[in-house]
Amino acid sequence: MAEDQKTLREQSCAKLHEVETPKKWLKKKHEQNAEFIWKGKQDQKNSSCSSDVDDKSNVWITQNRSTGSVGDADYISWLSEHPSALSCFKEIMNAARGKSIVVFLDYDGTLSPIVSDPDRAFMSNPMRSAVQEVSRHFPTAIISGRSRSKVYEFVKLKEVLYAGSHGMDIMAPPQQANSSYAVKYQTRTIDENDQEFVTFQPAQEFLPEIEKMLKKLEKKTCQIEGVVIEDNRFCISVHYRHVKEQDYEILEKQVEKVLKEYPKFHMTRGKKVLEIRPSIKWNKGHALEYLMETLGFTSRSPKEKDDVVPLYIGDDKTDEDAFKVLKSRGAGFPIIVTSKPRETAASYSLRDPTEVLSFLIRMSRWKSAHYY
Repeated sequence: MAEDQKTLREQSCAKLHEVETPKKWLKKKHEQNAEFIWKGKQDQKNSSCSSDVDDKSNVWITQNRSTGSVGDADYISWLSEHPSALSCFKEIMNAARGKSIVVFLDYDGTLSPIVSDPDRAFMSNPMRSAVQEVSRHFPTAIISGRSRSKVYEFVKLKEVLYAGSHGMDIMAPPQQANSSYAVKYQTRTIDENDQEFVTFQPAQEFLPEIEKMLKKLEKKTCQIEGVVIEDNRFCISVHYRHVKEQDYEILEKQVEKVLKEYPKFHMTRGKKVLEIRPSIKWNKGHALEYLMETLGFTSRSPKEKDDVVPLYIGDDKTDEDAFKVLKSRGAGFPIIVTSKPRETAASYSLRDPTEVLSFLIRMSRWKSAHYY
């Protein structure tokens, strides 16, 4: 396509990719970069892939432009390395044209907003429809830190594959993975609809200890107001969003006391949550690779592998393992969901679940338009 025929959004994306200058220079240029981003967003309103969600994004940008929050120098500098997946939508889809796209999604903070009560992290009906439509066009899996049953309870889509407990509990197609590690933990299952699938649970041996730890954590933290302990089957989440700030340290010490009794487990920190997991070499990146294999996308010839494009959207620190896998493959699109600059292996970004919804809608429309 000739330069004079490029859309403003493509120009924006190209500019963002070209910026590889010192931070001082970037700060001088942040207003110019911000203008590209604002114009790119406005251009979405008139594009053939636009939606009501795009209009909401434009309103948000207009409201915040005067406050300087969108034009913040640090965020704009960060965007130069991790441009908006919406602004770069055509670039992404052009790179994927003629290839098999496989979609991987986190749940909390990606398909649903982060909420104060983890049991009320409901997915909106428009988001459910968007995920369902995407799954009709592309193999789609949700990889979450929640228990697999809980994620399914929220999503309620049979067209989607589910991996819970940060990938330690996977429902996969009946084509089993061939590695010795995978075979050891795979079980063929028939569901209530007589459909065959495989469950993969590499942390089965830890279930008795997890049950004991859960009871001890509940006992140790019951005096701390606002604590919510969530049983995610193969991991435990200690939520402290409602805990008083002065009690944070007390809570963490109590959790660490319990953890010392279980040396085969470790703790990580998320958004107002402490995660306790078995210390095994398995994470969301491994789950992505396992699902790719069971979907039949990794047992191909080198040439055929180049024809597969995984796309992963997530907001959590644990999603970084999946981003790194895509980086190591040298193919695919890792997309982080965040409204603040942060260190990440992702190549692109989306601000929040509203932008995720917009991106998924545009993916389906792009596929329906038969752009191969």
